[in-house]
Amino acid sequence: MRRGLAQRYGARLFDELRGGGGKSSGSGSGRTWSGPLAYALALIVHGMTVVLAAVGLWGLVRGWGGLGMAFGLFLLALAWSLRPRLNRLSDDDRVLLRGDAPELYALVDEVAAALGTRDVDAVVVDVEANASVTHLGLRRRLLTLGLPLWEVLSPQQRIALLGHELGHFTHGDTRHGMVVGTACRSLSTWLYYVRPMPNPNVIQAITNLACVPLRLLITAVMALLDLLTARASQRGEYLADGAAARIGSTEGAVGLMDRLMVTDSIVTTLQRETNSRRLRRTGRGGEQNADGLWEALVAHLDSVPESEFERRRRVGALRGHSVDASHPPTHLRRRLLLDGTPVPAAVAADTARTERIAGELADVRGTLAREVVRDGYGDL
Repeated sequence: MRRGLAQRYGARLFDELRGGGGKSSGSGSGRTWSGPLAYALALIVHGMTVVLAAVGLWGLVRGWGGLGMAFGLFLLALAWSLRPRLNRLSDDDRVLLRGDAPELYALVDEVAAALGTRDVDAVVVDVEANASVTHLGLRRRLLTLGLPLWEVLSPQQRIALLGHELGHFTHGDTRHGMVVGTACRSLSTWLYYVRPMPNPNVIQAITNLACVPLRLLITAVMALLDLLTARASQRGEYLADGAAARIGSTEGAVGLMDRLMVTDSIVTTLQRETNSRRLRRTGRGGEQNADGLWEALVAHLDSVPESEFERRRRVGALRGHSVDASHPPTHLRRRLLLDGTPVPAAVAADTARTERIAGELADVRGTLAREVVRDGYGDL
């Protein structure tokens, strides 16, 4: 359903934005009644958690020493598990602080200033062929850079990528906001609790059947939240593409779209390289050799001919390729950029800075390469 919504709204917004002169910044704020309704629905979800906590506390006090106390403790524990959870860093995250990568942060700060938004507070590097931004806690901002994607981009395409991600902060996206986003996570927890038990006995089968109405209700609320936030989410992606073009140039943003078209090839290449290195075990002490992993990935992507990129574009147009189920079709994002007036880069790539950033990422590049080869790509 999410993918279908992304395709439909993505196509409609493409026509609207192209009709506005091809400017991906769009006209107007794009705000409708769906945003307030999504917030209201999310508040109802959080209100149910508050009700559970209140009833649990009442049961605990009134039933002290009896069965009511156990019931109250159960409801309090359930409410605690359903509470709105703010994003936070985990112990496994590869975090680069400002002292670790001053040049990278300086580039991010320059992009943020050009967009008129605040900079980020932390940068995480992982092994996903993607990039994203999110909030940490109430006010802090986090930028996540997937090393496989970062490595295969040119310096100017990397700046366009930063422009796209930081552009999300300048255009509200209720789906990933604090109120709606935490409500979606609470609903996912509810759905986990009422999922059918596999291979049930008689009692479990009856329990599964009894949970069907609640499961359908939760699914319907999640679907309604998706429906209410889909248009704003699609518009946010197009506007972020416009930010990518303004910051990294139209050429850089279009090149970024071409790389996004072949993310499946990035994944396949990494899987092939890691499997080959795990079989060879040419490192010290018979360990797998991770040297040159990222260079092999870049060499493969650089060897892809333009004809293959054109084939991917045509296939994407026929089958509706998108980065994930929440993004507009990639070929429409690319066409909207090309239909507009080409713009130069507000932040230009600098060879010396690019080399310094590469030096700052050297340690994490080596660490992630060894982990990928040791554990296998896709298993991390």
